[in-house]
Amino acid sequence: MTQQQVIENTIQFVKTQLQDAEGGHDWFHIERVWKNAKLIAKEEECDTEVVELGALLHDIADSKFHDGDEDLGPKLARGFLESLEIPQDVIEHVENIIRHISYKGGHQSKDFTSKELDIVQDADRLDAIGAIGIARAFNYGGFKNRSIYDPNIAPDLHMTKEQYKKGTAPTINHFYEKLLLLKDLMHTETGEKIAQQRHNYMQSFLNQFYAEWNGEK
Repeated sequence: MTQQQVIENTIQFVKTQLQDAEGGHDWFHIERVWKNAKLIAKEEECDTEVVELGALLHDIADSKFHDGDEDLGPKLARGFLESLEIPQDVIEHVENIIRHISYKGGHQSKDFTSKELDIVQDADRLDAIGAIGIARAFNYGGFKNRSIYDPNIAPDLHMTKEQYKKGTAPTINHFYEKLLLLKDLMHTETGEKIAQQRHNYMQSFLNQFYAEWNGEK
């Protein structure tokens, strides 16, 4: 099976798995991350098959939609890739990308690193910021029935991994607890450049948001 056939099969698998997913973590999110990853990979020395498979399968079973189960995603990915007779070293690399890509309140373990993980992680983080990142944040906040903003609830920048996973704070707090921090966590030069522009857009949005909230505009 050619690499292109593997990718096409993976796309169909992901579309089927995520057909009823929440709007910020659906196939279109995967597609954007995949495109971002391919864009970044053009400027890096990397295994493009691992990058594409990691991007396509990174949210195949996001733990926050599966009772916090962080093993389900890697397990589903392994089963699918084994059905395509993908080499074991590639499968293990993709599994590690899935296990280590998530932000998790900034408490991610550092027991696995690779250029391919860096690329997919940057690609995923880019989709969490900018105009689409704003839309995804409020979509998820609505999905979880969270308030938009409460000036009496301050952002918590010192949450543990478990506190972050179980957070119920207003969506605006999420900008300070994660989104505005991502610009400085990029691994690649391409990721950094794109992140800076999207970061600036979020800052402009917040300025406008507070002005409207306070009746200034």
